Amino acid sequence: MFSAMPSLLPYKGMAVAALAALLALAAGPSQAQVQTEARQDYSIVADAIPLSLTGSPGDAARGRAIVASRQQGLCLLCHTGPISEERFQGNLAPDLAGAGSRWTIGQLRLRIVDARHFNAETIMPSYYRSKDLLRVAGAWQDKTILTAQQIEDVVAFLATLRSDEKGNGK
Repeated sequence: MFSAMPSLLPYKGMAVAALAALLALAAGPSQAQVQTEARQDYSIVADAIPLSLTGSPGDAARGRAIVASRQQGLCLLCHTGPISEERFQGNLAPDLAGAGSRWTIGQLRLRIVDARHFNAETIMPSYYRSKDLLRVAGAWQDKTILTAQQIEDVVAFLATLRSDEKGNGK
């Protein structure tokens, strides 16, 4: 009667991770997480946001901390990456290793600001979009998940993740 069930087991981890991500985002932020800064305007050119949101480069060390954080970026809920101290990493989204080789800084910035620009059905949150969103908790209305500075910090970190000639992330 349940002979088909074992074939579904590989998807259980993906389903649990996706559900956890959606619940974490839907639950709403603590007051410390709500971003209240004035949102910076940006221009999309082709498939990138070529100019920094802050006018200056981000800090890669701060960006790494945001990517690794289970309270802030939540990146490792879906992605895996070269952050060895984080044992439980996702497998729903592309590996972050080599991201700096696969995309330009402007392309990385747009993927973080609004991943829906590339795929309207993505489960990746738009970290710097606050308009035209569905089912947004009251605490998040007209707010962004990350500040412009935090976006630049994450971009700076991802840009350091280069691939060697064998395609292995460093």
